[in-house]
Amino acid sequence: MRLTVLGSGSRGNALLLESGPDALLIDAGFSTRDLERRMESAGGRPFGLAGIALTHEHGDHARGAPGAAAAWGVPILASRGTLDALAPRLKDGTRQKVLAVGGSTRCASFAVRAFPTAHDAGEPLMLVVEDAEGRRVGIAYDVGSPTTALKHACRDLDALVLETNHDEVMLRSSRYPASVRARIAGRGGHLSNREAGLLAAEVAHAGLALLVLAHLSDRCNTPELALGTVAGALAGTAFRGRLVVAKQDAPLPPLEVGAALEQLTLPLRSGGRA
Repeated sequence: MRLTVLGSGSRGNALLLESGPDALLIDAGFSTRDLERRMESAGGRPFGLAGIALTHEHGDHARGAPGAAAAWGVPILASRGTLDALAPRLKDGTRQKVLAVGGSTRCASFAVRAFPTAHDAGEPLMLVVEDAEGRRVGIAYDVGSPTTALKHACRDLDALVLETNHDEVMLRSSRYPASVRARIAGRGGHLSNREAGLLAAEVAHAGLALLVLAHLSDRCNTPELALGTVAGALAGTAFRGRLVVAKQDAPLPPLEVGAALEQLTLPLRSGGRA
């Protein structure tokens, strides 16, 4: 399986999963044109998708979904709450598949499992996508807090895309209003570097070959802080895979999921400020 983070941050999120002839877009936080441009620059297939799976309805994750689904003729896979929130923007005839919490939904050769998160959205989800060969990728951003359900969903994965939204000191000293700071740091907000590091250390295992740090704040975080905090938390665990920081403004190079572990022993430190 190949994972390409097309962009991740406060201004938009999307990633592409490809396995054999099949492809699945996870989140569509950019315009249709921008999604096509990003996929093409990364060598992906904007018109060969089986569907668009959404974690929740917020604009930086879903703004491009209605237009892209209509333009490409593919279904949107999301929770009932997310689909209801998007309903006024969906084109007539747009196909929909409900991702039931705790259930598994087929999309081409992929099985998409949905888990609840604590984010402040209609019915937000963490997604675990498994391909026909049994390779499993978890997408856990905008998850609010490290709940028991989230920790369970993050176990036994081959790759994990994990929110490292903010540095706690930078957030407290930021110019955000107090209400915004409280929302970001609260149970329904975003994971800090520290929280993400603790979660990563708890679910780390020898088979976790790829960990992508995503959704970095452009005001309250830096790639260096995110990498340093999570790498420090992982020290002494069984993790020997790649540690990567997603970029906001450009796709990362495609990352192989399920490659031989000896090919993934050196951390890949990529990305600028999100």
